[in-house]
Amino acid sequence: MMSVATAHWDLVFWEHRGRVSAAVHGPESGASQASVPEEATFFGISFPAGTTMTHLPVNRLVDAGVEIPDATARSFWLKGSIWHRPDYDNAEAFVERLVREGVLVRDPLVAAVLDGAAPQVSERTLQRRFVAVTGLTRGAVRQIDRARSAAVLIREGVPAHEVVHRLGYFDQPHLTRSLARYIGQTATRLSDRDTSEPLSLLYKT
Repeated sequence: MMSVATAHWDLVFWEHRGRVSAAVHGPESGASQASVPEEATFFGISFPAGTTMTHLPVNRLVDAGVEIPDATARSFWLKGSIWHRPDYDNAEAFVERLVREGVLVRDPLVAAVLDGAAPQVSERTLQRRFVAVTGLTRGAVRQIDRARSAAVLIREGVPAHEVVHRLGYFDQPHLTRSLARYIGQTATRLSDRDTSEPLSLLYKT
């Protein structure tokens, strides 16, 4: 599978041949090949850029991950406590508990800027906060998000020249380079569902 670039980080649980594993996967600065065990099942929660676990700074997890110990079908170990393993039905309640117990925090400045607010600090301060909280520069977050949006549009059948115009690329070669770096596929291959390689978690947000 092609693992596409993302500014988000994920808490992931998977089961393979009776063994349960859990890990925190950090943001990915570029596309890369990822092996997927045959017949493995996965469940994960994606957290928006700007959030972080207080004991696992995201800036140390870019292009990397940390395994969570003692994961079973029912529970896992996190920040000195046993937690019930989340599922589709209780994922929101699980995240709310992370916030309530101070395990999960969100930087208000980074969150506000990502939501479109004008920064009320200097560019240098903003860049420092972005790198500290996301592990990426503000520009890198923008480029990754734009490339993901471009890939979604192309897979929906929008012509590449229109994607260039919609998303503000300089020209088609600029789009091509961005897709190669962050998505790992060309526009032609993305538009052909029969030959397109499976992509990780590529969807509209």
